[in-house]
Amino acid sequence: MLRSIRTQAPLKGLACWNVPLLVLLTALLGGCEEPPPPPEPGTWTLVTSERPEALLAVGGRSPEDIYAVGMDRGRGPAVLHYDGSSWSELATGMRLDLWAVFPFENGTTMMAGSNATILLHEAGRFTRMRTPGLARQTVYSLWGSGPKDVYAVGSGPSRGGFVWHYDGSEWREVELPYARLPRTADGDLWPFFKVWGNGKGEVYVVGGQGMVLRSRFGGAFEVLPTGTTDRLVSVSGMGDSVVVVGGRTSGRLLELNASGQFEDRTPAGSQLFQDVAIAADGTGYVVGSWGQVFHRLNGKWALVDHRLAFGVQSLQGVWVDSRGGMWTVGGNLQSPKLNGGAIGHFGGSVTAASLVPGPVTPPPDTCPAEQVDPSPTGSIARRWNEQLLWAIRRDLPRPTVHARNLYHVSAAMWDAWAAYDATADGTFVHEKHTAPDVAQARAEAISYAAYRVLAHRYTTAIGGKVSAACFKAFMLKLGYDPDDMTVEGDGPRALGNRIGRTLISFGADDGANEQNDYADTTGFSFVNPPLVVDDVGATLVEPSLWQPLNLAVSVTQNGIDTASGVQGYIGAHWKNVTPFAMTRPAGGGLYHTPGPAPAFGDSRMRDDVVEVIRKASMLGGDARIDLSPASVGNNSLGANDGKGYAVNPVTGLPYTQQWVNRGDFGRVLAEFWADGPKSETPPGHWNVLANQVADSPGFQRRLFGTGDSLEPLEWDVKVYLALNGAVHDAAITAWELKRVFVTVRPISLIRYMGGLGPSHPDGLPLVPGLIEEITAESSAPGQRHASLARFKGQVAVYSWRGEPGDRKNEVGGLGWIRATEWIPYQLRTFVTPAFPGFISGHSTFSRSAAEVLTSLTGSPYFPGGLGEFVAKRDAYLTFEKGPSTDIRLQWASYYDAADQAGQSRLWGGIHIEPDDFVGRRLGSEVGLAAVERAKTFFAGTAVP
Repeated sequence: MLRSIRTQAPLKGLACWNVPLLVLLTALLGGCEEPPPPPEPGTWTLVTSERPEALLAVGGRSPEDIYAVGMDRGRGPAVLHYDGSSWSELATGMRLDLWAVFPFENGTTMMAGSNATILLHEAGRFTRMRTPGLARQTVYSLWGSGPKDVYAVGSGPSRGGFVWHYDGSEWREVELPYARLPRTADGDLWPFFKVWGNGKGEVYVVGGQGMVLRSRFGGAFEVLPTGTTDRLVSVSGMGDSVVVVGGRTSGRLLELNASGQFEDRTPAGSQLFQDVAIAADGTGYVVGSWGQVFHRLNGKWALVDHRLAFGVQSLQGVWVDSRGGMWTVGGNLQSPKLNGGAIGHFGGSVTAASLVPGPVTPPPDTCPAEQVDPSPTGSIARRWNEQLLWAIRRDLPRPTVHARNLYHVSAAMWDAWAAYDATADGTFVHEKHTAPDVAQARAEAISYAAYRVLAHRYTTAIGGKVSAACFKAFMLKLGYDPDDMTVEGDGPRALGNRIGRTLISFGADDGANEQNDYADTTGFSFVNPPLVVDDVGATLVEPSLWQPLNLAVSVTQNGIDTASGVQGYIGAHWKNVTPFAMTRPAGGGLYHTPGPAPAFGDSRMRDDVVEVIRKASMLGGDARIDLSPASVGNNSLGANDGKGYAVNPVTGLPYTQQWVNRGDFGRVLAEFWADGPKSETPPGHWNVLANQVADSPGFQRRLFGTGDSLEPLEWDVKVYLALNGAVHDAAITAWELKRVFVTVRPISLIRYMGGLGPSHPDGLPLVPGLIEEITAESSAPGQRHASLARFKGQVAVYSWRGEPGDRKNEVGGLGWIRATEWIPYQLRTFVTPAFPGFISGHSTFSRSAAEVLTSLTGSPYFPGGLGEFVAKRDAYLTFEKGPSTDIRLQWASYYDAADQAGQSRLWGGIHIEPDDFVGRRLGSEVGLAAVERAKTFFAGTAVP
């Protein structure tokens, strides 16, 4: 929308009754001060207030060359450019929020924002500059005397203020007078929000707790007293005039007087201020909450009656052009929507068209061509298994839910196959049929059974429209009518529909609470308050118990944006779900006995926590490791005692050693097993591995390693039934123990124990080179803790520093950080799964699957004695750049692969060792029981 209001004298006659109640009371008690003269006549124009993203900053080179930037609401950051007649929208090709824009006279423009990002815009191209920051840091402001003399300021979330300087070659952190700066309770710096220079060699920085810093002629920054502890968010001026604004619950405006002192010049009735701009003639504007604009004329400030319906929670940025025209931007920044982007202008008439974009056409809900039938040469069961794996990848990574779906779809396909076999028993449907062409009948029955279950389970899931389109497109490719709901008669179509209906009906009452999106039915409540990941430390009422995370931005590991805030408990009720092969002991009790759970205060737990930190300290550096089966694997159950294999147990030949950087190995290990290479979650990942085994050249499909080789379809339905029955029971086993013991995760333990201090008996033990106290000597200039000098007496750990701002081209790297800020090797939008630690789901899933593959193939070893995954150099890792060379994860046996899955969670900082070891042991029990149960269906002895 474009709306203009012509104002001849917008403040003339602004009497006491025009101003807020507080000012009116002041007037009644002491008279009403005469308002300052109004600004020159002009036009107020609401250019737009309907952008889909809030706008945060505005700036330009001239009235005909202006930029406005803002939030990223799923399309990349808002970047708008005005050329004096019309606005255009620019695409950066990146995902971030932009908080600052600074155009230089030579045509270069810099923009800055989240993920420690500073963008250079030249000749129509955006380039991300290398900065010294990490992804958790945001650059709020830029100012420079020229493109080779630029300052940037910002902070981490709510703390960790920084000042950077660019000299034309690189950005460097500026040393600050830390001893004179106000600190947070834990000794950190308050955020810095704005930097500005007066063109006379002075640079000003403002921030939290009333901070104002000044540097003269490139010298060190000094602290200027302000007399306030309000948050100061912007600074501007002209010549010797300097104005600082901010506030706490209402506005605060300070002006630097001729004596070098700040005077409080806050106008009455001001809401919270967000930005200030002073023009060349000393006039200026301040903008803030709810569309308030104050104007400075003849040294006095007054509220402007602009009469524009901005309709937004805050005006965030303001800029005055060379002709005195004022531009302001804002949006809804006190709500999660972060929308309502607004642009307002005062000055000459603006005739530009509205910035409201046309309707964004959503992508069509069609199936990508390559996903309609990913394995066209496979059996019909394999082809439907691929459909299920792709549906999992599109959905939220809920391993319990997907394990259940894998089992139920596998059971449906098995029942359709078994109906045409004289011996086999069905799992849910026990019909027997004949057909002139059994192969054709089986394919049709399997397809309708699988289609019905998949369509029911995934159509309403995340990515469900695409999944539904893929299911339907695959049915049509097969020549089947997906809308044929026939259930009467002996035909394969009716049989498949009956099987699907039976599984759907069973799933409505199997304890999963599917009809309520798998919500908890047990009334679980948290003992510990949530851990705000962006804050420091951890508050634990009971240190042995799990603490959910509070994430400012939450994104699943397969890239789905989810609601920020406190994690829910995924699968709290899963112990109540009906299993495949497990039965409870007589009189009740746990399905499996784990032994004692980890408990805070045990010496074993302290050692386990140290081991997690130690692995984090190995995610970089120059150390080398042989990751081939010659050195790795061959462990006993529930231990890491293996030394590898002298020779390949299948070929009798020695393995070729694979010497690689240990940090590369650890990072690839953590990411590969996290949720599967394509985020099909651990249960789906083992389906991928099973399919790869079956596809191996020369592989003989001999069930239990004996007899004739089976047809691919028979092999697949039998493997899927046993394998997915096992991972389904593994989910029930692991999540029952998670619910019973509710044990803490490493991020809470390390932050909490580190916060107890270096000498506390329950704190982190000091380990030279790994866990140390920050002392005056260790933090002296040039020493290992120099960057932590302001945190003397606290505990530091040598660990991964965190996600870099540019994950594709940078690494977070290793360094000394405070233990209270420790973060695992994970994305900062994920950090740790939304359920307790003990026992590890990865370990339980993986060992159960390994037992199934070992039993059904008749060998514990991968075909040829070698399974392998290749992570390509600088192309595989997603948490940061890497690996530095091709990394080949290799396993001689299925057990070796399963052990690596469990180990990966320690490298990734997700679990401690008992979570892994007990998970492996119980996973073995689950897998062996699933095989025995599956045998009864194969042999026709399951149903009396």
